[in-house]
Amino acid sequence: MANIPQVATVPTMYFIGVTTTKSSIMKIFPEWMKVLGFPEAKLIGIDLPIHAAKEEYRAVVEFIKNDPLSLGALVTTHKIDIYVAAKDLFDELDEYAQMFGELSCISKRNDKLVGHAKDPISSGLALQRFIPSGYWQEHNGEVMLLGSGGSAIAISSYLLNKNKGQEIPQRMIITDLDKKRLEEIEHILQDVNHEAKVKYHLVTSHEQTDELLSSLPPNSLVINATGLGKDRKGSPLSDKAEFPRNSFVWELNYRGELDFLRQAEKQKQVKNLHVEDGWIYFIHGWTQVIAEVFDIQLTDKIMEEIELTSDDLK
Repeated sequence: MANIPQVATVPTMYFIGVTTTKSSIMKIFPEWMKVLGFPEAKLIGIDLPIHAAKEEYRAVVEFIKNDPLSLGALVTTHKIDIYVAAKDLFDELDEYAQMFGELSCISKRNDKLVGHAKDPISSGLALQRFIPSGYWQEHNGEVMLLGSGGSAIAISSYLLNKNKGQEIPQRMIITDLDKKRLEEIEHILQDVNHEAKVKYHLVTSHEQTDELLSSLPPNSLVINATGLGKDRKGSPLSDKAEFPRNSFVWELNYRGELDFLRQAEKQKQVKNLHVEDGWIYFIHGWTQVIAEVFDIQLTDKIMEEIELTSDDLK
């Protein structure tokens, strides 16, 4: 069974993952909570095996639900499994949680247990940091999304949101090695915006991916959402790949070998590329959940302090 924590004696948030002690958040969280006015708050990791038993997920959710000072949790890796196993234990599930069938955040409000999928919000906030307002209508750029897992679903859902009207990419290309994953993201994006131009490509070689990349016009956005370059070595592109001119390149990882990032940086000057790593995505991913769990309003001033503190500890 899951390693259920002791009853909380101070306001406590949980990090439900696989190897939580290795994350940068463990040293950053105490400093953030000083900025946010909760210096006594704790973050405790709950490590579960990938695709753990249903009973383990339910035991964790029931513990958080019933322990007064356990205020909520951030979920990685287990987002879909915990939703499937324990969704009936929640009093409320937000729109994205129901749409994607996953949970990245658990919080409490007025004695109710609430489940959220926060990734579309946090990925949107990260994108707003470097993609100018009105960019897509002005430049008619396209997006290439390498990978079609959870992060790719969140980012594409944000970029193609039908409430944006014409302020969406001219076209989106999504690639993956897994046909089932491509079918899943296609099903979701049909609900998000069935009028958006999206092409799905099952790729089996770097050469295929390089060729698709070469079809992008200038002023586009290329995103590595494969996970390659972090826990697994490599890049979805070969070293011969050519990025489109005057474009944005976003590596979602912020630690590891970061091969994709290095490939982009080699072409940064000659192609006039704006290259970003995943650090700001990490910050927004965590702060959005912390704000929900501790019922905090994140002002611009607070986020400035958070980012300064984070950069010092990176």
